[in-house]
Amino acid sequence: MADELLFNPRTYDPAHFDPETRRLLRATVDWFESRGKRRLIEDYRSRVWLEDFLAFSAKEGLFATFLTPAADAARPDQRWDTARIAALNEIFGFYGLDYWYAWQVTILGLGPVWQSGNAAARARAAELLFEGQVFAFGLSEKSHGADIYSTDMLLEPDGDGGFRATGSKYYIGNGNAAGLVSVFGRRTDVEGPDGYVFFAADSRHPAYRLVKNVVDSSKYVSEFRLADYPVAPDDVLHTGRAAFDAALNTVNVGKFNLCTASIGICEHAMYEAVTHAHNRVLYGRPVTAFPHVRRELTDAYVRLAGMKLFSDRAVDYFRSAGPDDRRYLLFNPMTKMKVTTEGEKVIDLMWDVIAAKGFEKDNYFAQAAVEIRGLPKLEGTVHVNLALILKFMRNHLLDPVAYPEVPARLDAADDEFLFRQGPARGLGSIRFHDWRAAFDAYADVPNVARFREQADALCVFVGTAAPDEEQSRDLDLLLAVGQLFALVVHGQLILEQARLTGLDQDVLDELFAVLVRDFSGYAVELHGKDSATERQQNWALGAVRRPVVDEARSARVWERVEALSGAYEMAP
Repeated sequence: MADELLFNPRTYDPAHFDPETRRLLRATVDWFESRGKRRLIEDYRSRVWLEDFLAFSAKEGLFATFLTPAADAARPDQRWDTARIAALNEIFGFYGLDYWYAWQVTILGLGPVWQSGNAAARARAAELLFEGQVFAFGLSEKSHGADIYSTDMLLEPDGDGGFRATGSKYYIGNGNAAGLVSVFGRRTDVEGPDGYVFFAADSRHPAYRLVKNVVDSSKYVSEFRLADYPVAPDDVLHTGRAAFDAALNTVNVGKFNLCTASIGICEHAMYEAVTHAHNRVLYGRPVTAFPHVRRELTDAYVRLAGMKLFSDRAVDYFRSAGPDDRRYLLFNPMTKMKVTTEGEKVIDLMWDVIAAKGFEKDNYFAQAAVEIRGLPKLEGTVHVNLALILKFMRNHLLDPVAYPEVPARLDAADDEFLFRQGPARGLGSIRFHDWRAAFDAYADVPNVARFREQADALCVFVGTAAPDEEQSRDLDLLLAVGQLFALVVHGQLILEQARLTGLDQDVLDELFAVLVRDFSGYAVELHGKDSATERQQNWALGAVRRPVVDEARSARVWERVEALSGAYEMAP
C-alpha cells in the first residue's frame, strides 16, 4: 500500500485538480520516468542546458498554462493557481533542482510583468510563454547582491520617452536564454526612490552581452551586461516606488516555491535511503534493526510529513489573501526558512544512516545532498527571513483577532491578488487569528500538549523578558528567539492541516515529539547567548521539556517508514 503522505510516481493521481491540470502534472511525471534514472543523473553530472526539458514544456504548454494569469489568458485553463504551482514544484524537486530552477526563475521574471499596467509588455510576455520561452529576473548585482537601494544599472533618458540602459547584473538565472528579462535599475536624472525603474530586456538583443555562467551547473546563473541598451516606453514596467514594491512583491511570490521543491528532493532521497538501509545486512542484521537507525529514519519521515503539512496549509493562506488579510506575509518566509532548513535535517538524518552510499554516482541521493543546501540560501538567507518573521511575533502570539475560517483551497481559481499586493510595508500592523485554537483541537495528543506548554511559555517570555532596546540590536540573540517563534507557527499550521486531512495521530504525536526536542534545543541555545539576561537565562531553562515517550506509537510509525522500502525506484 502506497504511503498517502509522500509523492510516489507509481501511484500519483492528482484527482483533486481539474482535468487539464491532472493531465499536465501526470505528463510531466511520465516524461521524467520515460527518460530513466541513468539519463537523469548523467544530465545532472554533465551540466547540459535543459533544451529537451524546455522543448517538452513548450510542446505541452506547461509553463504557459500554469504561469499565465487569467486576465492575460488565451485559453480557459490558463491561470495563476498557487496550489497546482506547488504541486509542480514538488515534482521538479523530486527529479532534479535544475529543472525546478529554470521554472522558478521564470516565475520571478514574470512577477514585475504581471504586476505592471503595461498592456503591451503583458501581451508580449503571454506570447513568449505560449512559444515556450523562459524568463529571468535581473535584480542582484555583483557588488551589491540584492541590495536594490544601491543598484548600478543606470538609465539615461533618450529624449523620446525612453532610456539607454548601461550596467551589469549578476547571479541571474536563465540569463542565457530568456525571451524577457525583468531588469531593475535607476534613472540618472532623478534622485532617490522616485528614480527606480523596472524594464523588460531581451537576452537576444545585440546590446545585451552574456558574460558567463557563474556556477558549475546546468542551472545557468548568469552574469550579463547591458551597454547602451535601448529601453522603449513599451519596455518600462514600473517607475519610482512602484518599481521597488514590485521587486519585493515578486520575491514574496517566488520564495514560496522553495518549500515544495525541498519536499520533492527529500521524498526521492527517502525512497532510496530506506530501501538501501532495509536491504543491507551488517553483523547478521538488517541495518534497520538497529534502534538508532530506526530513530533517525523515523525522525526524517515525520519531519518530512511536517514540511508537507505546513506547506500545504500555507497555500490556503496565499490563495485567500487580500488587502485585509495579509497573514501570508508571515507564512511565506516561514516556508522559505523553516521548511527548507527542515529539508536539510531530513537529508542529514538519512545520510547518517546510509553513509558512503550517499556519495555513489548512480544514486539520486548524491545530488539531493548537494542541492538541498541551496534552497535555504536562495531568495534571502535564513537569517534575513528569521529577522523578517520576528516583525510578526508580538501580534501573532499576544494580540489575535477574529478572521473567517480559511478553507482548503484546491479550487481552480486565479490568485490575482499576488500581483496587486500593494506597498511592501506595514508588516507590524498585520494581525492574526488565535494560534491556540489549532492546539486546542489536539489537546489530547500527548506531545501536542507538551509542545503547547512551551508555546505558552514563549508568550510569557515575550510579555516579561523580551529583548530590550539594546538587545534588539544583537541579531545573534534575536535569531535564537526567532527560531523559537518559528516553531510555534510551524506547529500551528501543521495542526490546522492535520485536522483538514485527518492525519494519523500516531504520526502527529511522533512529529510533535521532535518539535518538543527542537524547542528545548533552541531554548538552551538562547540560554548560552552572550547578551542573555539572567531573567532570560532562567526562562530558557524553564522552557526545556522532555517529549512523551510511547514505544508502541513509535513502533507503529516505524512500520510506515519500513514500508517505504521498495515502494518506488526510478526505472534505469
